[in-house]
Amino acid sequence: MSGIYIHIPFCKSKCAYCNFFSVVSEKQRADFLEALKKEAVERKDYLGGEDVRTIYFGGGTPSLLKPSEIADVLDVLYQNYKIIESPEITLEANPDTVSKESLLAYKSLGINRISIGIQSFFDDDLQYLSRKHDSQHARKVIDWAQEVGFQEVTMDLIYGIPTLTDEKWRKNLDIFFATGINHLSAYALTVEEKTALGQRIKKGVAEPVDEDAMIRHYDTLVEMTANQGFEHYEISNFARPGHYSKHNCIYWKGEKYLGLGPSAHSFDGVSRQWNEASVKDYCENYSFEKEELTLSDRYNEYVMTSLRTMWGCDINYISQNFGEKYVERFKNMTSKHILSGKMYQKDEKYVLSDNGMLFADGIAAELFE
Repeated sequence: MSGIYIHIPFCKSKCAYCNFFSVVSEKQRADFLEALKKEAVERKDYLGGEDVRTIYFGGGTPSLLKPSEIADVLDVLYQNYKIIESPEITLEANPDTVSKESLLAYKSLGINRISIGIQSFFDDDLQYLSRKHDSQHARKVIDWAQEVGFQEVTMDLIYGIPTLTDEKWRKNLDIFFATGINHLSAYALTVEEKTALGQRIKKGVAEPVDEDAMIRHYDTLVEMTANQGFEHYEISNFARPGHYSKHNCIYWKGEKYLGLGPSAHSFDGVSRQWNEASVKDYCENYSFEKEELTLSDRYNEYVMTSLRTMWGCDINYISQNFGEKYVERFKNMTSKHILSGKMYQKDEKYVLSDNGMLFADGIAAELFE
């Protein structure tokens, strides 16, 4: 099984914290859509004929596309790939770009998972992040998504925002639980130096992130989601059983995926490649870079991605795919993290504790070959 990711690079405006590739001009929109369909046809053999079980429209802001434009892209995919009978098809949406009518139209196309970028239910937090919607409209969009019949809805929230008090963060989570939505993606605010927010903080015109507050918010998040029956199945993702994002699980479990669109990444099991991050070049003649992965590369990636999840690293998988040298190194390097409580062993799996997930990147780096 494999997945297809489609990067839609257009945004109405650039959020202050965002470090993903996007553009605010849509003057090349028609050319982009033609180039996207052309790339989809040209790369139809990339997945080796495997069944495609997930399609994910990410960005950028995919909900800026008309339902008819999404339909055209889906038609090309169905004509050129072996897509299973009931695939998971996800669309990312910003609240200020959708209506009840557009959500209903997206659903009629077979899109069955909607990921809504709420970020906070407090307007001062949204203003700090340069979001274009307000909290009142955010609630309306959630209601609309449920009213038109989306059974799988993901809500995105951000914690660690300097304007977000501990009380407000708890209130955000209470509002989320009250919706009955089964999946939450909650991200710590990360400030990249080259973003608008990074520059504002550097100049002293925006309040910096408080690491202690961020950790408190994370601890609250873990406690409250567990009390509501959610599984912490990936560092930033929480879901009731059976409601995981199937597409994102492809990344974390090291399965094949094809990325279409500027800046999109692809993985075929032995190599990675990524398209150039330029709409202009993509429309004229897309180019990509490719990296063949060594055994050590593949081991490192397995450790990095699997440690992010509740399923953890499987010592049998390491033995079968990388050899006993890697098993011995892994066991030696994990012993101190087990003693510290950041990791625990369950049968043949090595899993990070909730506290250990705060240090996932550093722990994974220590385990790298």
